Amino acid sequence: VYSVQEALNAADKLGYPVMARAAFSLGGLGSGFANTSEELKSLAAQALAHSSQLIIDKSLKGWKEVEYEVVRDAFDNCITVCNMENVDPLGIHTGESIVVAPSQTLSNKEYNMLRTTAINVIRHFGVVGECNIQYALNPYSEEYYIIEVNARLSRSSALASKATGYPLAYVAAKLALGVPLPEIKNSVTGVTTACFEPSLDYCVVKIPRWDLHKFSRVSTKIGSS
Repeated sequence: VYSVQEALNAADKLGYPVMARAAFSLGGLGSGFANTSEELKSLAAQALAHSSQLIIDKSLKGWKEVEYEVVRDAFDNCITVCNMENVDPLGIHTGESIVVAPSQTLSNKEYNMLRTTAINVIRHFGVVGECNIQYALNPYSEEYYIIEVNARLSRSSALASKATGYPLAYVAAKLALGVPLPEIKNSVTGVTTACFEPSLDYCVVKIPRWDLHKFSRVSTKIGSS
């Protein structure tokens, strides 16, 4: 939508609560949740200051947030390198969440359902290289939404590389040059090729750190941005 009134109309169609987010912004800039039309008016006005376009979504606050790191080469070889789960529910930005790799609360069916979807998505978009896909998963059912697809290396990719020992940046650079996955040697193990999915012999936790004493008058509340 492109105005506060259009945002209100969209929210009436979706039903409150809703999430508003400025389009073409990184790090969830200008985003937040609105339970009433008054809250949305204020939020929409702030978000439209960052961008000319505003995205209104159904609120999925409280759902599980799960991520997968996937790589694909130009010959359609595709593997999942790592999956991660946010300890904090949807509504807290991934950058400010405690993240565990691999996921700890997914059933085998949920894990494979999201893994299959991740591979289908990267193939559908024709991504060659590394791709990060984020899901919202209903904790009481198998209902899920794709909330973000980053066809590039991201902050999560760095965590995935450290957790698994799979050099994502190195592999992504080789894939961009058209080298197939089976021909790329894993520079960490020195034995396997990049076409092998890393074994689940790790458990890594990322805990965010805030240097709040360095910034005066900064908000100490965490949220969607």
